[in-house]
Amino acid sequence: MLLYQSPWIDDDLILFRENVVRFIETEMVPYDAKWRAQHHVDLDIWTKAGEMGLLCLDLPAEYGCGGGDFRHECVMYEELSRRGISGFGQGVHSMAAHYVYNYGTEVQKKRWLPRMAKGELIGAIAMTEPSAGSDLQGIRTRAVLEGDHYRVNGSKIFITNGGSASLLMLVVRTNPNERKHGLSLLMVETKDLKGYRVGRVLDKMGLPAQDTAELFFEEVRVPADCLLGSEEGRGMYQLMGDLPYERLIIALCGVGAMEGALAETSKYVKERQAFGQAIGTMQHIRFKLAEAATITRVARVFVDDCIQRLLKGALDNETASMAKYWVTDMQQQVLDECVQMHGGYGYMNEYLVCRMFADSRVQRIYGGTNEIMKELISRSV
Repeated sequence: MLLYQSPWIDDDLILFRENVVRFIETEMVPYDAKWRAQHHVDLDIWTKAGEMGLLCLDLPAEYGCGGGDFRHECVMYEELSRRGISGFGQGVHSMAAHYVYNYGTEVQKKRWLPRMAKGELIGAIAMTEPSAGSDLQGIRTRAVLEGDHYRVNGSKIFITNGGSASLLMLVVRTNPNERKHGLSLLMVETKDLKGYRVGRVLDKMGLPAQDTAELFFEEVRVPADCLLGSEEGRGMYQLMGDLPYERLIIALCGVGAMEGALAETSKYVKERQAFGQAIGTMQHIRFKLAEAATITRVARVFVDDCIQRLLKGALDNETASMAKYWVTDMQQQVLDECVQMHGGYGYMNEYLVCRMFADSRVQRIYGGTNEIMKELISRSV
């Protein structure tokens, strides 16, 4: 792969990356096969990451967090994605922490962020329902205020970290008469919570190490002070405010996967022999590598520009939607070519590109389907 360094990288981040790589190679890569087989990561990896200061990297140190900026999170996402470590749901954990930081009261920030940074609380975003995916205004999970508690009934599905989450950012309907202005966000600690139940850990095409689950709420009582912020009906506004951040994370993970798969494929074709020569010397393979490398570079440059915009507070939802849709489409295309260049071995789970290919398919679906991204983009054209 031709040398390229993102313009947001500096010497401190290079050293930080070395620590991240060391941690992932030591504490995650050797256990990935086990995690995939058992359909969840070991819970102690969260506290280990917290002890190393690798959680909530871009939130202030005054709340026990990393005190860095989004670039530090980017390094973590890149290195996880390049190695196909897809069970550790750090992205969703970080997103949940950002909701607390951006919209929570000072008391709420001090209550939850330090424990999230230590890995004592594992975050999840409980948004999607069986009848409400991209159309969040269709959410039915109901929260009724009764004195100093909300009474919650409903269900969620496809929840990343759902099987292990101990802190849910739960999207609920507090006003049944309002679609858009009837949603609120509750931060729900799940330990020993009566009426709360984790259903199936879902059997998926990819991401087998990720405990994506169904969640059920039956007469669950949640303290009223767990309402994120201090006003009901702000849920849709809060959700829309963090979408550029979330969609950029998805795009960044797509670039990391492409870069990792391309590196693996380049190595493979230089070693694999056929017809008395390395297949990497054949023109067709060389051209396919050139095409994949070009797409990956274009995706990297686009995402790097988005990262710099976000750091300046200038990343708009349309541009983030472009990155999410285009990069994840290209991710699937590049990984498909990498599988093809591996031949039959590319279809074997023992090979990284096979696992990456299956894991990557959902990138075009979650965070808002790519069709929804195009709809959002079209409104600005």
